[in-house]
Amino acid sequence: MPRSGNIKILIVDDHPLFRKGLSSLIESAPGFTVLGEAANSAEALRLAEKEKPRLVIMEIHLGEENGMDLISELKSLNPDIVILILSMHDERYYSERILRLGARGYVMKTAPHETVLEAIKMVISGKVYLSENERERIFQAMTGENAGGLKDFTASLRKLSDREFQVFSMIGKGFGTIEIAAKFNLSTKTIDTHKEHIKLKLHCNTSQELRQLAIEWTNHSVTNV
Repeated sequence: MPRSGNIKILIVDDHPLFRKGLSSLIESAPGFTVLGEAANSAEALRLAEKEKPRLVIMEIHLGEENGMDLISELKSLNPDIVILILSMHDERYYSERILRLGARGYVMKTAPHETVLEAIKMVISGKVYLSENERERIFQAMTGENAGGLKDFTASLRKLSDREFQVFSMIGKGFGTIEIAAKFNLSTKTIDTHKEHIKLKLHCNTSQELRQLAIEWTNHSVTNV
């Protein structure tokens, strides 16, 4: 039962042990109550509709599900809901996209407990939370160069639409065209068209080159937690 006056929080992550640890951390801080935990999008939407949390803390990859779609679904359910991403994936590749979708912040799971609590307080207060390094990277990206004067691969990824980015991510996880089409309820022809657009934007000459690039990027983007 939520304590009176506390901010109600929903945790969405497909790892039960991590959910429990995060829940304990949040409950140890005054002013917050974890009203529920969800392992997938369906559970998250059901709990969000029933319990009406003020804040959702969520991973962007929930098993084979793409949490980026869940951001939009949660905002459609309640435009005032606050969403904070807490992910094992490198923020450089996702932070700008999740902000455009309506999330208010991004924290990597390698961050210390104090940083997670700080991020929660900031997004609840209406501010945006990103790490200092990520804020600096975005500033550098606005100039088209990174600190070394070299174009960052993230600049190329920013050219992809959200759907193209999702397809690219699934290619990196080893999914084929038929599996990706089924996942997004699209035709294989549409997925092939997305792949062609991705190849052009990332300067890949062949499908094999695209697949290899996607796999390398996927392995690189996951942090060790």
